[in-house]
Amino acid sequence: MKRNIILKGLSVAAAVMAFTSCEDFLNRPAEDSYNVDNFYKNDAQCEQGVNYMYNSPWYDFQRGFIKVGEVMSGNMYWGSSPYLDFTTNGTDEDLVNMSYSLWAVNGHANTVINNILNSEGPSQACKNKCIGEALTWKAFAYFFMVRTFGEVPIIHDNTALIASGNVNKVQKVQRADIYEYIIMTLEKALELLPKKTGGFADYERIDYYAAEALLAKVYLTRAGISGTLSADDLKKAADYAKDVIDNSGRTLTPNYEDVFRLKGFNQTGECLISWLWKCGRDPWTQQNTLQSDLAMTGFDENGDCWGGYGGPSVDLQAAFGCTATDNPAVRDNSDIRRHATMMLPGDVYSYFWADKTYSGSKKGFDYLRFIYDKDGYGKGGPGGELQCNTGANNVKNLYGNNQDHISALGITPMNMANQLPTHILRLSDVYLIYAEAVVNTDNAAAKEYVNKVRERAGAKALDNVTWNDIWKERRLELAGEGDRWYDYVRRSYYDVDACIAELKAQKRSCWDGLNKVWQTWIGEKFDYSGEWDASKVTYNPKDDNPNVTASSFTLPMPTEDIIFNGNMASGAEAVHVDVRSEYHYNF
Repeated sequence: MKRNIILKGLSVAAAVMAFTSCEDFLNRPAEDSYNVDNFYKNDAQCEQGVNYMYNSPWYDFQRGFIKVGEVMSGNMYWGSSPYLDFTTNGTDEDLVNMSYSLWAVNGHANTVINNILNSEGPSQACKNKCIGEALTWKAFAYFFMVRTFGEVPIIHDNTALIASGNVNKVQKVQRADIYEYIIMTLEKALELLPKKTGGFADYERIDYYAAEALLAKVYLTRAGISGTLSADDLKKAADYAKDVIDNSGRTLTPNYEDVFRLKGFNQTGECLISWLWKCGRDPWTQQNTLQSDLAMTGFDENGDCWGGYGGPSVDLQAAFGCTATDNPAVRDNSDIRRHATMMLPGDVYSYFWADKTYSGSKKGFDYLRFIYDKDGYGKGGPGGELQCNTGANNVKNLYGNNQDHISALGITPMNMANQLPTHILRLSDVYLIYAEAVVNTDNAAAKEYVNKVRERAGAKALDNVTWNDIWKERRLELAGEGDRWYDYVRRSYYDVDACIAELKAQKRSCWDGLNKVWQTWIGEKFDYSGEWDASKVTYNPKDDNPNVTASSFTLPMPTEDIIFNGNMASGAEAVHVDVRSEYHYNF
């Protein structure tokens, strides 16, 4: 069934595709040849072929992306999820879907590149730009693959591999070689992509500086792959990051919360690479559906939100210096990223439910009133009981209700279909990449950029900056964006014991007794006139001390991939490939 969805999505996006039905891991995401007789004939068609890569192939990646990135890392609580206790296996649906998506991205990129190269109608400038974008998406797909599954095959040319008859015989490639392939691919992208330094339209698509920012992140990640940190890789990470900072024209969005809103999210260019969704459902895979997985029941009018029972973890709350047991009147709310990441008691959001009145003439979304005013303001919602027992619910990846979407974009959202972008690489990440790369060689520069990130967040500037400070800052800045687990993966390359110890020490479980505290505090008239008394609330440590080991930092390949190709099995040998000699981008 999933195979058919992906095939349909690809056929609609490219307009003219032919498919085979070969049962193997490569063809399953539909990496077959396009029919180019009536396509890729002009600039517009080339861009259409690439546009597809900004959303649809990533659709099946979304859910697993959050569960791996946030639940495994301890940023998010998700009940009995295997990602919470490190029991994920190769049959897990979300893991399978991640594999589908990543191979689909790679396959589509390869085919688009070959077809554009062989087209004669488009301008050379457009061909260069489109190929550069496709190369960047391909590199990002492999970056996710190597950090998720470890050793995987390199599929450089779909058509050539299929013609060889060796589709189900390809071998996994050693991790270091995959990183070299990613770097080589991004280097080629930099040769082709234009440098854009201003204008909203310029910032929507991948350009030179977006690819360069990704290259900086790749070098920072690869730096520890040998077991010790490579000074050369750290320097390259720093150099590439600093060029983006100094020359791209991008700036941090002044209001942190605006980064994650529907309207004008990227006017400063902070969001370097994003999935850019469309709220229509034809094809089905072009839309954002994350609100359904992350928002409380009744948060929208379409009846498709079911994620209220999961939410930001107790451990993440503590990282922000507060918990759901703190009296909101004295809680530390100085770091505005907390409010932009998680809902806690007493929180109100002006950008959600902007057409709804919650008290007198006040409009917006009142978190607790939504929960407890079950017959009025929160009708159709949780029904008088808090949903997530960590005492927090998600904010990022939510757009609000129908009117919020219409007011921002003039477009009505549909069932499981909205147009909120998903950011996967932001400028603040680049600031922190640079800071981490130079913290031991130019501490003053590291402190400068860490404090730029903290200043935007309303947090107090640090007098001194250590590697641990940057490690924590990355967590606070990027929480809820699917990135944290991959920080653990790169750290595990050279300090796996520290990663294990930190994960085992997290508060990954939930509270008992919060509901009564909240219900009493908000009062019968929902006017917050009651007493706050959390003295009887207790923490339930049932999910703490998870069974995480050194092997946990590489997730299992989907079982069906292994069935199609036994060389994908965990015990199968990974071969060394001199990628610079074996593979070429001769254009």
